[in-house]
Parts: sequence; C-alpha cells; structure tokens
Amino acid sequence: MKTFIITYLILINLVAIIITVYDKIHAKYGKRRVRESTLLLVSALFGSVGMYITMLIIRHKTRKAKFMITLPIMIVLQILFLYFISVKYYG
Repeated sequence: MKTFIITYLILINLVAIIITVYDKIHAKYGKRRVRESTLLLVSALFGSVGMYITMLIIRHKTRKAKFMITLPIMIVLQILFLYFISVKYYG
C-alpha cells in the first residue's frame, strides 16, 4: 500500500508539473489554455506540491490569489491527511 501511495504521489505531481508548463507555454503563444478548474482539480488530487513549486519557478499564475492562496492551503491539508493516514495504518 505504501508503494502505491508513493507511486501515485509521484505520478500526480508529474502530471501537475506537465499541465502547468503546458498552460504557461500556451499562455505565452496565445493558444488554447488549460482550464483553471482542471488545474485546481489536479492540485486537489494531491498534485498541489508539484504545481505550486512549478508555478513559482516559471512564474505562472503567481498574481492570481485563487492559486497562491488555495494551493498552499491544499498542501497543508494534504500533508495532514497523509500524516493521519500513516499514523492510523502504519502506527
């Protein structure tokens, strides 16, 4: 189970990084963008760490309070959730 969780976290964060970079590139060239709801959904599915770090590095959506407030809150909640799950199942 632990291996599954770690694999999932790595994969969802890679997806978050890829779609964030994709959205940044498309924003730069005026192409079709990724919906904000899609970005937030991937973040809510535990991709928030990868997405937040990527947004800071590539300076994408850093002026949008929706992302700069919501993502850190999600990160804290997700860390707490993972902590409580690990305590419950792994002692």
